[in-house]
Amino acid sequence: MKSNFKKQSVRHGGRGCEACPDYVRASFVVVIVVALSCGHVVLAQTDNPPDTAVPETAPTNNPPATPVVPTMSETNNPSVPPPPPPAIESPVVPVPLATNTPPAAATPATTETNAPVVASVPASSGNSTNVSTLPEVTVYGKLDQARSQIQPDLGATAYAVSAPQIASESQGENAPFNQIVLRAPGVAQDSAANGDLHVRGEHANLQYRINGVLLPEGITGFGLELDPRFVNSMELITGSLPAQYGFRTAGIVDIQTKSGFENGGEAEMYGGSYDTRRPSFEYGGTQGKFSYFVDGSYDQNGIGIENPTGSAIPIHDDTQQYKGFGYLSYILDDTSRISLMGSTSYSTFQIPNAPGNTTPAFANAPGQPPTFDSANLNENQDERNYYGVLAYQKSAGDLNFQAAAYGRYSEVHFLPDPVGDLYFDGVATDINRSLDSGGFQLDGSYLLNDQHTLRAGVMVLQEFLTSDTTTTVYPTNSSGAVSGPAFPIVDNGHQHATFFGIYLQDEWKIVPQLTVNYGARFDLYSSSFDDENQVSPRVNLIYQATDETALHAGYARYFTPPPLENVPASTVSQFDGTSNESEVKQDDPVKAERANYFDAGISQKLAPGLQVGVDGYYKEARNQLDDGLFGQSQILSAFNYREGRVYGVEFTGSYATNGFSSYANVAYSVAQGKDWDSSQFLFGASDLAYVQNHWIYLDHDQRVSGSFGAAYSWKQVHGSTHVYADAIYGTGLRQDGGGFEPNDPTAPIPNGATVPAYYSLNMGVEQDAKLDKHRVLKMRLDVVNITDKVYELRSGTGVGVNAAQYGMRRGVFGTLGLAF
Repeated sequence: MKSNFKKQSVRHGGRGCEACPDYVRASFVVVIVVALSCGHVVLAQTDNPPDTAVPETAPTNNPPATPVVPTMSETNNPSVPPPPPPAIESPVVPVPLATNTPPAAATPATTETNAPVVASVPASSGNSTNVSTLPEVTVYGKLDQARSQIQPDLGATAYAVSAPQIASESQGENAPFNQIVLRAPGVAQDSAANGDLHVRGEHANLQYRINGVLLPEGITGFGLELDPRFVNSMELITGSLPAQYGFRTAGIVDIQTKSGFENGGEAEMYGGSYDTRRPSFEYGGTQGKFSYFVDGSYDQNGIGIENPTGSAIPIHDDTQQYKGFGYLSYILDDTSRISLMGSTSYSTFQIPNAPGNTTPAFANAPGQPPTFDSANLNENQDERNYYGVLAYQKSAGDLNFQAAAYGRYSEVHFLPDPVGDLYFDGVATDINRSLDSGGFQLDGSYLLNDQHTLRAGVMVLQEFLTSDTTTTVYPTNSSGAVSGPAFPIVDNGHQHATFFGIYLQDEWKIVPQLTVNYGARFDLYSSSFDDENQVSPRVNLIYQATDETALHAGYARYFTPPPLENVPASTVSQFDGTSNESEVKQDDPVKAERANYFDAGISQKLAPGLQVGVDGYYKEARNQLDDGLFGQSQILSAFNYREGRVYGVEFTGSYATNGFSSYANVAYSVAQGKDWDSSQFLFGASDLAYVQNHWIYLDHDQRVSGSFGAAYSWKQVHGSTHVYADAIYGTGLRQDGGGFEPNDPTAPIPNGATVPAYYSLNMGVEQDAKLDKHRVLKMRLDVVNITDKVYELRSGTGVGVNAAQYGMRRGVFGTLGLAF
C-alpha cells in the first residue's frame, strides 16, 4: 500500500508534561486517604419493610443460576428482572446465550412485561472480596432497577458479563479492558495502535456508557483508561439499536459500576513475564445514605504495545500506567439519588523497534549521521485522560428519568526521535493533540399502560480540539532530492464540534408473545469542517414463539459523524517542496457516515443448560468512515469511502451444569469500501485511482473470528478452587497483495490479502483460602498464549497500516491478593 507521509498539527516544541508522573502519584495518595478516612459502615436506611420478598422471576429459557454465565440476549423490556445469584466463589467463563430473557447472571435482566418497577436485588460486587452489596431489598436495588427501565436493549443483541465472570477470564481484573470485550461474538482482535478491536466489521465506532451516561470520546491511544476493577457488570450491545443510541453505533459498551457496599476491599500484587509489576487496590463502603467505591492501580511492564517482530522480547517497549476511579452516591429519598464518579489515567509508552534496518531515506543528507541502526530509535508517546460525571436519578411511580452532566479531558503527545526519524523517513513530527469535551444528557421512561411504555431523551455534547505539530523536514528539489539542511514547520490548529441528539420511542406489546419497539431520533453535527443532520427511524420486533424459541428482527438508520480528534488538518500545501510533500494534493473534508442497518436472529434452548443462537446483519453505507495510521505517527487519521458495505453472521453456543460452564462464539464477516472521497492526500496516486473504481476490503476486515472457553470450580472447607481455559482465533486482518493494480503492475492491490490465521490459548487456576470471617487470601496463576504461538496481527502493509505488529508470546503471571 503506497501512502504519503502525513503532516500533523500540534503544539510547538517541548515535552509538555514533565510533571505528570508526580501529579498522578499525588492524586493516587489523595484517593487512598479519602478511602481510608471514611467512617465505619452503616447500612442504608430505607422505608422498605424488612420482610419484603424479592419478586419471583418470569419463566425463562435459561439454565439454572449456578453456574453463572453472561448472556447474548435479544431483550424486550427489563421491567421485572430476576434476582441475581447468590454470592459466587467460583469464576465462570463468559458464555453468550441467545435468549429473550437473560439468566440471573445478567444485570440487569429482562422479561416480557410492562409491569411497574419493583424492588430487586442489586448485582453482586464479585470475586473474592468483602466489598459486598447491601441486603436484598434496598433503595439501591430499586434505583438500579429503575435506571435499567430508562434505556433497555429492546431487540438489540446484548452480551453481558459480570464481575465474577471477568475474574474467570484470562488475567481476570488485571486484563486490559479490551480483552473483556474481545470475548464477545463478532469482535476481531487488532493491535493497540490500530484500535485494539473491531466489532462487526467496523474500525472503531464504539460508544461507552457508565451507569447509562455517555462517556465522551477521547483521543485514541495505546492505553485504555477503563479498568475492569470498577465494573459490576458490562454489556456489549450490537445489532439494530433502539433510538436512545446515536452517533457511535457499531456497539454500545454499557458498564454498571459497583455501588452500595459494606466496608471492605482488596489489595493485590500482580506480576510476571515482561518485567510486569502491577500493584492495585479497591475499597468500598456505606455510611448512612452515602455510598462510595474507589480503586487504583499502577502498571509497569516491558511490552506496552505490540512487538513489531516475532521475537520473545520486544526492544524499546516499556510502559508505565497509572489509573484511578472513584464513585460516590447519596440517597436523597426512597425515589431519588445523586451520584458522582470520576477517573484519572496517565500512561507513557516507548514505541517498540524492529532491529536491522540501516538504510536512510536520503543518502548523504546534510547533518545526517553516517549510519543508524533502527534498534536504537527512541520514539515515545504520553497519554492523559480524565473524566467526571454528575448524575441525578428519580423514580416516581410510572415515571423514571436520569439527568447527567459530564466532562472529559484527553491528550496524546507523540515524541519522535529527531535524528532517527529524519534518517529513516526524512520526517520527524512532534504531535500533541488535546480534546476538551463537555455535555448534558437526559433520558426518561413513562409507563403509559399495560401495552405501551414511552421513552424519550436528549443530549448535547461540545468538543474542542487543540492540534499542534512541529514537523522537521528536508527541502527538496523538483526531482525529489534533498537540497539543504533540515528545518521545522510549525502547524498549529483548533477545531470544534457540537453533537445534538433527541429521540422518542414506544415499546408496544401487541400480544403477550409479540412486542414491537419503534421510534426515531434526530441528530445534528456541526463542526469546523462539516455541518450535517439526519432523522433516523428505528424499529425492532421480538417474538417469543415458544418457551424454548425466541426470534427478533430490526432495522435502524444510522448517522455517524467523524471523530473530531482524528480529522486531519487541511494544510497539505505547507509541505510542498519538502521531504513530507504529498503525492496527492486533494483534501476534501471528512463527512458523516449514513447507513441502513438490518439485523435478525433466533435463539433456541436445546436441553437444560444448552443454548444456541444465530444472528445475521447487513449494513450499506454512504461515506463509510475509516481510520488509519500514516507516516511514522502513532495517532489515527479519519477518512471516508464513498460507498461501504458490511455483512456477516454470528453463531453462539453455551452449556452450563453444576460447577462446569463453557461457551463458543464463531463469527463470519465481510467489510468493503469503494472510492476514497475525503483526505485523499493520505494516499498514493496509483492506489487512489484503483480504489475509485474497485471495491476493496477494509484493512480491519477479518473473515472468521472465534472465542471459546470453559471453566470448572469446586468449593472446599476453607476456600474454593477455580480453573479455566479460553482461546481466541482469527483468520487474519488485511494486508496488501492478492494481485496487482491494472495501471501499475508493481503496486499490490490495497488490502487484497490477509496475514496468516492465528490462535492464542490461555489457561489459569485460582485458589481462594479463607483466613477468618473477614479475610480471604487469593492466589492465582495465569498463562497467556500457553503454546508460545508466534502470530502476526499486522504486517506493516495495508490501508492506514504503518508498522508490523505481533501478538504477545507466552507470558506467565501470578497474583497474590488479600480481601478484607
